Amino acid sequence: MTGATILGCSGPVLTEGERAFFRDADPWGFILFRRNVEDVAQLRALTGSLREAVGWHAPVFVDQEGGTVQRLRPPLARDWPDASQPHGGPTGVYLRHRVMAAELMACGIDGNCAPVIDVAGPETHPFLQRRIWSPDPLDVATLAMAAAEGLLKGGVLPVIKHLPGHGSANADTHHSLARCRLSLAELKAADFLPVRALAHLPLGMTSHVVYEALDPDTPATLSATVLSYLRAELGFDGLLMTDDLTMNALPGTLASRAERAIRAGCDLVLHCSGERAEMVEVVAASGPLRATARAEAALACRRPPAPIDIEAATAEFERLSQEGA
Repeated sequence: MTGATILGCSGPVLTEGERAFFRDADPWGFILFRRNVEDVAQLRALTGSLREAVGWHAPVFVDQEGGTVQRLRPPLARDWPDASQPHGGPTGVYLRHRVMAAELMACGIDGNCAPVIDVAGPETHPFLQRRIWSPDPLDVATLAMAAAEGLLKGGVLPVIKHLPGHGSANADTHHSLARCRLSLAELKAADFLPVRALAHLPLGMTSHVVYEALDPDTPATLSATVLSYLRAELGFDGLLMTDDLTMNALPGTLASRAERAIRAGCDLVLHCSGERAEMVEVVAASGPLRATARAEAALACRRPPAPIDIEAATAEFERLSQEGA
């Protein structure tokens, strides 16, 4: 039975032990990092091995936003700028992500943990600030939708993040718990606007952020109150994965984090480190995938890529970006 997990692996080649573990754990998908990346042929072999281990064409994700967060770099992929840099408007953003999708697909990767739909604010941590399109929520929604369309057109599933909005939080959740102190009215006028606009997309990722206006004690990933609001009030009905479960923002053991995330309303638990002992703990606590309808709907959006002239699209992206600089 398919597990409610997305898991990483330890290196550029799947070990026999990992192969056996993944066969038994049967995660819904996988995620890759720099430690897994050498070249195109190696990545195609690795993604093939991962799918062979679970017996079907499971989605393989990566964080390929560009700039600060870009796991594939030259010569595997172009060196894309951060979202905060000149981007050429919606057309430029679409072209960038259409080319990016082609780069990922060439390596056997068909899921991207992007676009970031957070809205920049006065308390946004610098690590996140560089990854945000704009301080204007309507601009963020427009540009993030263009990015998602570019990925989908290229056969890659986008994962909007970080739900329900990370921009107004005051810390880097890799290292510590972040809090958002905006009122509900302020959130509705800013951070929640891109969420509503992109709520129809197939996959999303939670934030490890406390939204004091909704739940003053618990980060969104573990909060039934926040995730119910995301579903009922903001309209997101896609497949919902946690942000990486190993980040320091979350309290408790990995098992308790996984169990609480599923109980709160997450469909999938994301574990990125590739550490086997941790994965055993997380798999046991996450249990089987229950959101099968949402999972099937997400996979139905994974379609063969449309034809593209990579060089022409890249040249047009560069021209539009320079015009907007």
